[in-house]
Amino acid sequence: MEKSVQELAEFLKGTVEHDNPELRITGVNGLVEAGPKDISFAVPPHVEHCHLSKAGVMVLSTEDPELDGRPVIRVANPRAAFAALLELFRPQEEVERVISPYAYVSKKAKIGSNVAIQPFAVVEDDAEIGDGCVIYPHAYVGKRVKMGKDCTLYPNTTIREDCVLGDRVILQSGSVIGGDGFGYITQNGKHSKVLQTGNVVLQDDVEIGNNTCIDRATVDSTIVGKGTKIDNLVHLGHNDILGENCLVVAHVGISGSVTVGNNVTFAGQVGTVGHITIGSNCVFGGKTGITNNVPDNSVMGGFPAMPMKEWLRQEANLRKVGDMLKRVKALEKELAELKK
Repeated sequence: MEKSVQELAEFLKGTVEHDNPELRITGVNGLVEAGPKDISFAVPPHVEHCHLSKAGVMVLSTEDPELDGRPVIRVANPRAAFAALLELFRPQEEVERVISPYAYVSKKAKIGSNVAIQPFAVVEDDAEIGDGCVIYPHAYVGKRVKMGKDCTLYPNTTIREDCVLGDRVILQSGSVIGGDGFGYITQNGKHSKVLQTGNVVLQDDVEIGNNTCIDRATVDSTIVGKGTKIDNLVHLGHNDILGENCLVVAHVGISGSVTVGNNVTFAGQVGTVGHITIGSNCVFGGKTGITNNVPDNSVMGGFPAMPMKEWLRQEANLRKVGDMLKRVKALEKELAELKK
Protein backbone atom coordinates (compact mmCIF):
# COMPACT_ATOMS: atom_id res chain seq x y z
CA MET A 1 0.00 0.00 0.00
CA GLU A 2 1.22 3.47 -0.89
CA LYS A 3 -0.39 6.75 0.12
CA SER A 4 0.47 10.36 -0.61
CA VAL A 5 0.68 12.89 2.19
CA GLN A 6 -2.50 14.54 0.96
CA GLU A 7 -4.37 11.22 0.87
CA LEU A 8 -3.31 10.51 4.45
CA ALA A 9 -4.39 13.98 5.55
CA GLU A 10 -7.82 13.43 4.01
CA PHE A 11 -8.02 10.02 5.71
CA LEU A 12 -7.19 11.60 9.08
CA LYS A 13 -9.32 14.71 8.46
CA GLY A 14 -6.23 16.83 9.09
CA THR A 15 -4.35 19.65 7.40
CA VAL A 16 -0.95 19.45 5.68
CA GLU A 17 2.12 21.59 6.23
CA HIS A 18 5.15 21.40 3.89
CA ASP A 19 3.56 18.90 1.50
CA ASN A 20 5.83 16.80 -0.72
CA PRO A 21 3.72 15.57 -3.66
CA GLU A 22 6.42 13.08 -4.70
CA LEU A 23 6.55 11.30 -1.34
CA ARG A 24 4.77 7.97 -1.01
CA ILE A 25 4.20 6.54 2.46
CA THR A 26 4.21 2.75 2.76
CA GLY A 27 4.03 2.16 6.51
CA VAL A 28 3.46 3.44 10.03
CA ASN A 29 5.92 3.19 12.90
CA GLY A 30 7.06 4.63 16.19
CA LEU A 31 9.07 7.82 16.45
CA VAL A 32 12.41 6.03 16.86
CA GLU A 33 11.77 3.12 14.51
CA ALA A 34 10.25 5.05 11.59
CA GLY A 35 12.07 5.39 8.27
CA PRO A 36 11.78 7.85 5.35
CA LYS A 37 8.71 6.10 3.91
CA ASP A 38 6.92 5.81 7.27
CA ILE A 39 4.44 8.07 8.98
CA SER A 40 4.76 8.54 12.73
CA PHE A 41 3.32 10.75 15.48
CA ALA A 42 4.37 12.52 18.65
CA VAL A 43 2.73 14.02 21.71
CA PRO A 44 4.35 15.94 24.58
CA PRO A 45 6.97 15.44 25.92
CA HIS A 46 8.19 13.63 22.79
CA VAL A 47 7.41 16.45 20.33
CA GLU A 48 10.76 18.07 21.10
CA HIS A 49 12.50 14.93 19.80
CA CYS A 50 10.73 14.90 16.42
CA HIS A 51 13.79 16.32 14.65
CA LEU A 52 15.69 13.13 15.58
CA SER A 53 13.15 10.88 13.87
CA LYS A 54 13.69 9.68 10.30
CA ALA A 55 9.94 9.50 9.62
CA GLY A 56 8.90 10.89 6.25
CA VAL A 57 5.73 12.43 7.68
CA MET A 58 4.81 13.41 11.24
CA VAL A 59 1.35 13.63 12.77
CA LEU A 60 1.18 16.42 15.34
CA SER A 61 -1.45 18.32 17.26
CA THR A 62 -2.72 21.64 16.01
CA GLU A 63 -1.20 23.09 19.19
CA ASP A 64 2.34 21.75 18.64
CA PRO A 65 5.14 24.04 17.33
CA GLU A 66 6.49 24.17 13.78
CA LEU A 67 8.70 21.29 12.69
CA ASP A 68 11.88 21.20 10.58
CA GLY A 69 10.40 21.56 7.10
CA ARG A 70 9.31 17.97 6.54
CA PRO A 71 5.62 17.19 5.85
CA VAL A 72 3.37 17.43 8.89
CA ILE A 73 -0.29 16.48 9.24
CA ARG A 74 -2.04 18.50 11.93
CA VAL A 75 -4.93 16.81 13.75
CA ALA A 76 -6.88 17.36 16.95
CA ASN A 77 -5.80 14.06 18.53
CA PRO A 78 -2.51 12.51 17.32
CA ARG A 79 -2.98 9.33 19.36
CA ALA A 80 -6.35 8.64 17.76
CA ALA A 81 -4.84 9.38 14.35
CA PHE A 82 -2.02 6.91 14.98
CA ALA A 83 -4.56 4.23 15.94
CA ALA A 84 -6.41 4.85 12.67
CA LEU A 85 -3.14 4.61 10.72
CA LEU A 86 -2.33 1.26 12.31
CA GLU A 87 -5.67 -0.08 11.12
CA LEU A 88 -4.99 1.31 7.65
CA PHE A 89 -1.45 0.01 7.17
CA ARG A 90 -1.51 -3.04 9.45
CA PRO A 91 -5.00 -4.54 9.29
CA GLN A 92 -5.58 -7.73 11.25
CA GLU A 93 -5.48 -10.95 9.27
CA GLU A 94 -8.83 -12.38 8.32
CA VAL A 95 -9.78 -15.54 10.20
CA GLU A 96 -11.30 -18.39 8.21
CA ARG A 97 -14.89 -18.75 9.36
CA VAL A 98 -15.13 -22.50 9.84
CA ILE A 99 -15.63 -24.88 12.75
CA SER A 100 -12.62 -27.15 12.99
CA PRO A 101 -13.30 -30.91 13.14
CA TYR A 102 -10.75 -30.95 15.96
CA ALA A 103 -12.87 -28.65 18.14
CA TYR A 104 -15.48 -30.04 20.54
CA VAL A 105 -18.81 -28.33 19.96
CA SER A 106 -21.80 -29.79 21.78
CA LYS A 107 -24.76 -30.71 19.63
CA LYS A 108 -26.85 -28.78 22.15
CA ALA A 109 -24.91 -25.55 21.58
CA LYS A 110 -26.34 -22.78 19.39
CA ILE A 111 -23.79 -21.40 16.95
CA GLY A 112 -24.46 -18.19 15.00
CA SER A 113 -23.42 -17.40 11.45
CA ASN A 114 -19.91 -16.50 10.28
CA VAL A 115 -18.32 -18.05 13.38
CA ALA A 116 -14.78 -19.49 13.63
CA ILE A 117 -14.05 -22.22 16.18
CA GLN A 118 -10.45 -23.38 15.91
CA PRO A 119 -8.82 -26.72 16.82
CA PHE A 120 -9.14 -27.98 20.41
CA ALA A 121 -11.57 -25.30 21.49
CA VAL A 122 -14.49 -26.54 23.61
CA VAL A 123 -18.10 -25.32 23.50
CA GLU A 124 -20.30 -27.06 26.07
CA ASP A 125 -24.02 -27.91 26.21
CA ASP A 126 -26.55 -25.10 25.75
CA ALA A 127 -23.91 -22.45 25.10
CA GLU A 128 -24.95 -19.72 22.66
CA ILE A 129 -22.33 -18.22 20.36
CA GLY A 130 -23.35 -15.02 18.54
CA ASP A 131 -22.74 -14.15 14.91
CA GLY A 132 -19.18 -13.31 13.90
CA CYS A 133 -17.44 -14.69 16.99
CA VAL A 134 -13.90 -16.09 16.80
CA ILE A 135 -12.82 -18.78 19.26
CA TYR A 136 -9.12 -19.63 19.12
CA PRO A 137 -7.47 -22.96 20.06
CA HIS A 138 -7.88 -24.31 23.59
CA ALA A 139 -10.50 -21.73 24.56
CA TYR A 140 -13.25 -23.12 26.80
CA VAL A 141 -16.90 -22.02 26.73
CA GLY A 142 -18.88 -23.57 29.56
CA LYS A 143 -22.46 -24.74 29.80
CA ARG A 144 -25.20 -22.16 29.23
CA VAL A 145 -22.73 -19.39 28.42
CA LYS A 146 -24.22 -16.66 26.23
CA MET A 147 -21.93 -14.72 23.90
CA GLY A 148 -23.07 -11.75 21.83
CA LYS A 149 -21.92 -10.80 18.35
CA ASP A 150 -18.32 -10.38 17.17
CA CYS A 151 -16.63 -11.56 20.36
CA THR A 152 -13.03 -12.81 20.29
CA LEU A 153 -11.65 -15.48 22.63
CA TYR A 154 -7.89 -15.81 22.25
CA PRO A 155 -6.07 -19.11 23.01
CA ASN A 156 -6.44 -20.62 26.48
CA THR A 157 -9.27 -18.40 27.64
CA THR A 158 -11.93 -19.81 29.96
CA ILE A 159 -15.57 -18.79 30.33
CA ARG A 160 -17.21 -20.84 33.04
CA GLU A 161 -20.83 -21.95 33.10
CA ASP A 162 -23.73 -19.45 32.98
CA CYS A 163 -21.60 -16.38 32.26
CA VAL A 164 -22.80 -13.74 29.78
CA LEU A 165 -20.81 -11.70 27.25
CA GLY A 166 -22.23 -8.77 25.31
CA ASP A 167 -21.23 -7.77 21.80
CA ARG A 168 -17.60 -7.20 20.73
CA VAL A 169 -16.09 -8.52 23.94
CA ILE A 170 -12.39 -9.46 23.71
CA LEU A 171 -10.73 -11.94 26.07
CA GLN A 172 -6.94 -12.08 25.85
CA SER A 173 -5.07 -15.33 26.44
CA GLY A 174 -5.18 -16.90 29.88
CA SER A 175 -8.11 -14.88 31.18
CA VAL A 176 -10.62 -16.73 33.36
CA ILE A 177 -14.19 -15.49 33.53
CA GLY A 178 -16.44 -17.00 36.18
CA GLY A 179 -14.06 -18.90 38.41
CA ASP A 180 -15.36 -19.45 41.94
CA GLY A 181 -15.30 -16.46 44.24
CA PHE A 182 -13.17 -16.64 47.40
CA GLY A 183 -15.97 -17.58 49.78
CA TYR A 184 -15.45 -19.63 52.95
CA ILE A 185 -16.94 -20.01 56.42
CA THR A 186 -14.49 -20.63 59.25
CA GLN A 187 -15.81 -22.82 62.05
CA ASN A 188 -13.83 -24.65 64.71
CA GLY A 189 -10.59 -23.76 62.96
CA LYS A 190 -11.65 -25.18 59.60
CA HIS A 191 -12.53 -23.36 56.37
CA SER A 192 -15.65 -24.64 54.60
CA LYS A 193 -16.46 -23.61 51.03
CA VAL A 194 -19.51 -21.47 50.29
CA LEU A 195 -20.99 -22.40 46.91
CA GLN A 196 -20.59 -19.67 44.31
CA THR A 197 -23.85 -19.91 42.38
CA GLY A 198 -23.92 -16.60 40.48
CA ASN A 199 -22.23 -15.62 37.24
CA VAL A 200 -20.19 -12.92 35.50
CA VAL A 201 -21.65 -10.43 33.02
CA LEU A 202 -19.31 -8.60 30.64
CA GLN A 203 -21.26 -5.93 28.79
CA ASP A 204 -20.65 -4.64 25.24
CA ASP A 205 -17.13 -3.61 24.17
CA VAL A 206 -15.36 -4.89 27.29
CA GLU A 207 -11.77 -6.10 26.86
CA ILE A 208 -10.05 -8.34 29.40
CA GLY A 209 -6.23 -8.65 29.46
CA ASN A 210 -4.00 -11.69 29.65
CA ASN A 211 -4.21 -13.80 32.81
CA THR A 212 -6.88 -11.65 34.40
CA CYS A 213 -9.44 -13.39 36.62
CA ILE A 214 -12.99 -12.23 37.27
CA ASP A 215 -14.79 -14.30 39.89
CA ARG A 216 -18.42 -15.33 39.67
CA ALA A 217 -20.82 -13.92 42.24
CA THR A 218 -21.90 -15.91 45.26
CA VAL A 219 -25.43 -15.14 44.11
CA ASP A 220 -26.55 -12.75 41.35
CA SER A 221 -23.79 -11.33 39.08
CA THR A 222 -20.31 -9.86 39.01
CA ILE A 223 -20.67 -7.11 36.37
CA VAL A 224 -18.23 -5.21 34.16
CA GLY A 225 -19.92 -2.27 32.42
CA LYS A 226 -19.91 -1.25 28.76
CA GLY A 227 -16.63 -0.10 27.30
CA THR A 228 -14.50 -0.92 30.34
CA LYS A 229 -10.94 -2.05 29.55
CA ILE A 230 -9.02 -4.26 31.97
CA ASP A 231 -5.27 -4.87 31.67
CA ASN A 232 -3.23 -8.02 32.36
CA LEU A 233 -2.98 -9.75 35.74
CA VAL A 234 -5.97 -8.05 37.34
CA HIS A 235 -8.30 -9.70 39.87
CA LEU A 236 -11.95 -8.78 40.43
CA GLY A 237 -13.62 -10.44 43.41
CA HIS A 238 -17.08 -11.92 43.58
CA ASN A 239 -20.10 -9.60 43.34
CA ASP A 240 -18.04 -6.63 42.16
CA ILE A 241 -19.82 -4.14 39.92
CA LEU A 242 -17.65 -1.97 37.66
CA GLY A 243 -19.31 0.85 35.78
CA GLU A 244 -18.96 1.87 32.15
CA ASN A 245 -15.76 3.08 30.45
CA CYS A 246 -13.44 2.33 33.35
CA LEU A 247 -9.70 1.70 32.89
CA VAL A 248 -8.08 -0.90 35.14
CA VAL A 249 -4.30 -1.17 34.77
CA ALA A 250 -2.12 -4.22 35.50
CA HIS A 251 -1.89 -5.81 38.96
CA VAL A 252 -5.01 -4.12 40.34
CA GLY A 253 -6.88 -6.16 42.95
CA ILE A 254 -10.48 -5.29 43.77
CA SER A 255 -11.92 -7.20 46.72
CA GLY A 256 -15.40 -8.67 46.71
CA SER A 257 -18.66 -6.70 46.74
CA VAL A 258 -17.12 -3.41 45.60
CA THR A 259 -19.28 -1.08 43.51
CA VAL A 260 -17.44 1.26 41.13
CA GLY A 261 -19.02 4.10 39.14
CA ASN A 262 -18.43 5.11 35.52
CA ASN A 263 -15.20 6.49 34.02
CA VAL A 264 -12.95 5.43 36.88
CA THR A 265 -9.20 4.89 36.34
CA PHE A 266 -7.18 2.53 38.53
CA ALA A 267 -3.44 2.84 37.90
CA GLY A 268 -1.10 -0.12 38.41
CA GLN A 269 -1.22 -2.14 41.64
CA VAL A 270 -4.15 -0.31 43.19
CA GLY A 271 -5.88 -2.42 45.85
CA THR A 272 -9.19 -2.13 47.67
CA VAL A 273 -10.89 -3.58 50.70
CA GLY A 274 -14.25 -5.21 50.12
CA HIS A 275 -17.81 -3.91 50.52
CA ILE A 276 -17.14 -0.28 49.60
CA THR A 277 -18.51 2.12 46.98
CA ILE A 278 -16.32 4.17 44.64
CA GLY A 279 -17.95 7.06 42.79
CA SER A 280 -17.77 8.00 39.12
CA ASN A 281 -14.97 9.96 37.40
CA CYS A 282 -12.32 9.03 39.97
CA VAL A 283 -8.59 8.52 39.37
CA PHE A 284 -6.31 6.47 41.64
CA GLY A 285 -2.53 6.68 41.36
CA GLY A 286 -0.30 3.60 41.32
CA LYS A 287 -0.24 1.46 44.49
CA THR A 288 -3.11 3.37 46.09
CA GLY A 289 -4.80 1.44 48.90
CA ILE A 290 -8.54 2.19 49.03
CA THR A 291 -10.01 1.43 52.45
CA ASN A 292 -13.22 3.48 52.54
CA ASN A 293 -16.02 4.75 50.31
CA VAL A 294 -14.86 7.34 47.77
CA PRO A 295 -17.08 10.17 46.43
CA ASP A 296 -17.43 11.12 42.76
CA ASN A 297 -14.65 13.06 41.01
CA SER A 298 -11.92 12.13 43.50
CA VAL A 299 -8.23 12.03 42.54
CA MET A 300 -6.36 10.00 45.15
CA GLY A 301 -3.06 8.32 45.95
CA GLY A 302 -1.15 6.71 48.81
CA PHE A 303 -2.10 4.32 51.59
CA PRO A 304 -4.61 4.69 52.97
CA ALA A 305 -6.01 6.58 49.98
CA MET A 306 -6.05 10.35 50.39
CA PRO A 307 -6.42 13.33 48.03
CA MET A 308 -3.53 13.27 45.56
CA LYS A 309 -2.21 16.72 46.51
CA GLU A 310 -2.10 15.76 50.18
CA TRP A 311 -0.30 12.50 49.40
CA LEU A 312 2.28 14.26 47.23
CA ARG A 313 2.84 16.82 49.99
CA GLN A 314 3.40 14.02 52.53
CA GLU A 315 5.80 12.25 50.19
CA ALA A 316 7.77 15.45 49.70
CA ASN A 317 7.97 15.97 53.47
CA LEU A 318 9.09 12.37 54.05
CA ARG A 319 12.09 12.97 51.80
CA LYS A 320 13.19 15.72 54.20
CA VAL A 321 13.10 13.52 57.32
CA GLY A 322 16.73 12.35 56.98
CA ASP A 323 18.06 15.91 56.90
CA MET A 324 15.74 16.93 59.73
CA LEU A 325 17.08 14.12 61.92
CA LYS A 326 20.64 15.26 61.25
CA ARG A 327 19.68 18.81 62.26
CA VAL A 328 17.97 17.58 65.43
CA LYS A 329 21.02 15.55 66.41
CA ALA A 330 23.23 18.59 65.80
CA LEU A 331 20.94 20.75 67.95
CA GLU A 332 20.96 18.12 70.71
CA LYS A 333 24.73 18.12 70.62
CA GLU A 334 24.87 21.94 70.86
CA LEU A 335 22.36 21.89 73.72
CA ALA A 336 24.41 19.31 75.58
CA GLU A 337 27.51 21.53 75.21
CA LEU A 338 25.60 24.53 76.58
CA LYS A 339 24.54 22.56 79.65
CA LYS A 340 28.11 21.74 80.62
